[in-house]
Amino acid sequence: MKVKDILAQKGSRVVTIRKETTVLDAISMFSVNKVGSLLVVDMNDSILGIVAARDVLMAVVNDLDGITELCVDDIMTTELIVATEDDDIDYVEAIMTENRIRHIPVLDGKKLKGIISIGDVVKLILKAKHVENRYLKDYIADKYPG
Repeated sequence: MKVKDILAQKGSRVVTIRKETTVLDAISMFSVNKVGSLLVVDMNDSILGIVAARDVLMAVVNDLDGITELCVDDIMTTELIVATEDDDIDYVEAIMTENRIRHIPVLDGKKLKGIISIGDVVKLILKAKHVENRYLKDYIADKYPG
């Protein structure tokens, strides 16, 4: 199974935000779009970083009084870990788990192809396991001719 299998089911929609957007506006974007992360892009749509809901939570914990003045640029992660469409799901799962990240952008060179979450990865792995389990049960029950 590959990352492209997730994108084929999920689609390639990615919610982006500019670095000068306030953290409070970012919170609204999380809610309205029902996403857990936003890719931060410049005017040319080049990726500058990523901001996750946890980044916002930590900003509130660290500076509740100053949260209204903070911009996304102040809390975003700039050292991105990315995937390609041809990356194996097990590899991506290991990278996400080891680095404790929940969202990973998918790139083809510098072109953004989508974003996947750890939930997307787990969902695909579970689906494959259920299909395999069903196949094995049918095989054991001698439901196949031959």
